[in-house]
Amino acid sequence: MTARILVVDDTASNRKLFKHKLEQKYYQVELAASGHEALQILEKETIDLIILDVMMPIMDGFEVCKRIRSNPKTSLTPIIMATALRDSENRIQGLKCGADDFLCKPIDDISLFARIRSLLRLKMIMDEWILRDNAAKKFSLEGRQEPPMADVKSGNASIYIFENNQADEKLLQEILRSEKNIVSTLNSSEELIEAVKTQDIDMLIISLEVTDIDALKLCSKLRSDNYSRYLPILITAEQTNSDRLALALDLGVNDYIIKPIEPSEVIARARTLIKRKRFQEKLKENYETSLSLALTDSLTGIYNRRYLLNHLEHKIEAAFNTDKPLSVMVLDIDHFKKINDTYGHDAGDQVLIELTQRIEKNIRNIDIVARLGGEEFVIVVPDLNPEQALDMANRLRSVIAEDVFTFTKKDLEISVTVSIGVATTCKATQSQDQLLKHADLALYEAKENGRNIVTQHNLDASTSPIHETREKA
Repeated sequence: MTARILVVDDTASNRKLFKHKLEQKYYQVELAASGHEALQILEKETIDLIILDVMMPIMDGFEVCKRIRSNPKTSLTPIIMATALRDSENRIQGLKCGADDFLCKPIDDISLFARIRSLLRLKMIMDEWILRDNAAKKFSLEGRQEPPMADVKSGNASIYIFENNQADEKLLQEILRSEKNIVSTLNSSEELIEAVKTQDIDMLIISLEVTDIDALKLCSKLRSDNYSRYLPILITAEQTNSDRLALALDLGVNDYIIKPIEPSEVIARARTLIKRKRFQEKLKENYETSLSLALTDSLTGIYNRRYLLNHLEHKIEAAFNTDKPLSVMVLDIDHFKKINDTYGHDAGDQVLIELTQRIEKNIRNIDIVARLGGEEFVIVVPDLNPEQALDMANRLRSVIAEDVFTFTKKDLEISVTVSIGVATTCKATQSQDQLLKHADLALYEAKENGRNIVTQHNLDASTSPIHETREKA
C-alpha cells in the first residue's frame, strides 16, 4: 500500500532517519522542519499520514496537531506523534489533541510500520465513503453538509469488554460508565461472537491475555466476518506481551492500551474510536439515503452509467493528485443475445443478477462496479498497478466461467463466460473518456480474439500509446 507521508521534526538527523526508513518501504516522503512549514505543506499537497515531533520551538507538536484537526481539509488525516517524552501525561495530551498514536523515541520499526499500515487502511476506507457521499450529493441532496467529526458525540455507546483480569475489568467498567456509556462484560469467546451477531455494539475491548482462545485468532475472525468487519476493537495488553501488538494491528485491531490501565488514556482512545465509527456510519447513512433510482440499475441494484461517470471523474482526479494508479475494467458477457434467444429474457435477467453477485463477492470494498447497460459492466479499481489489475481481471473471468449459472425455477444450467478489457491511468490519461476508451478498445480486442479473454492496454506517454497483454482461458 503506497502513501505520501509527511515527517515533521525540527532535528535534521531525525528527518533524515525517518525518510530513509520510510523510503525503504516505498513510501513517498515529504519533510518539514517546523509546525508552520508542515501546515503550509498540508494546505498545498495531499498527505496520507503525518509523523509529528512533539518538542519543537515556536509551535510544538500539540499545537500543530490541534490546527490539523481543526482544518476540514486535514481533520481526518492520521497523525502519529513521536517524542522522547515517556510520561503518560504527555501521551494523553497528544491523544486529546487528536493524535492517533503516541510513540516514544527511539521508535521500534516493527511497531511503527504496523501502526502506519493500520492507519492507512482506515484512511482509505474513510476516504472512499467521503468520496461516495460527495458524489451522491450532486444528484439528490445538494448543499447538505455533515457535521465535522469533532462535533460527533461519543457518549451513550454500547461497549463490550472481554477481560479475564477481574480488577482490570471492573476498572474499565468504571472508566467507561463515567462517560455515560452502556458497558457489558463477556465471559467467553462464544459469548462475544454471539453478542456481535445479535447486538448493536459500538466498540469491543479485548484483553490480549484472555485464556479460552488466542486473542489474535479471535480478532482475525472478527475482521473476516461481515457483521464485525468494521467494528472498532481496542486491545489491552501487559507490557511483557507488547511484541504481539504489531501483529494485532496488522490483523485489523484499531488501537491498543498497555497496562497498567490509565483512565484518561482509555477515555481518549475510546472517544476517538467511537466518534470515528459514528462519523463513518453517518456518511454511510447519508450516502445510502442519497442514492435514488436515478443512480442505480433497477435490475441488479448496482450503480448505473450516470453514477459511474461522476464517480470516475473524482477518482481520476484523486489518482493524479496522489500519484497513485487507477484501473478500469470493462466486462461484457459473451454471446448474451444467444442466451436471451435460447432461454428467454427472464433467464437473461437472472444471468445479469447472478453475474453481479459473483463480481461483488470477488472485488474489494473500495472497488466500484456499475452496469453501463445491456450486458456491459465497468469496475473501477484504485491502487493497483497494471500487473495487479490484470491478475484481478483474470481471477474474475475464471470465477465467472468455472461454475454454471443455475436457476432452479426453470431447471436451467447455463454456461456463461465474459471478456474483459483493462486500462490503467498514466500521465497521458487526463479524462474518464480516455480511460474508458482504452478499456473499450481492449475489450473489443478480447472479443475479436476468441472471447473469454482478458486484454489489457498499458498507457505510457513516454513511448507508444498502447501496449497489449492477453490472458486466455
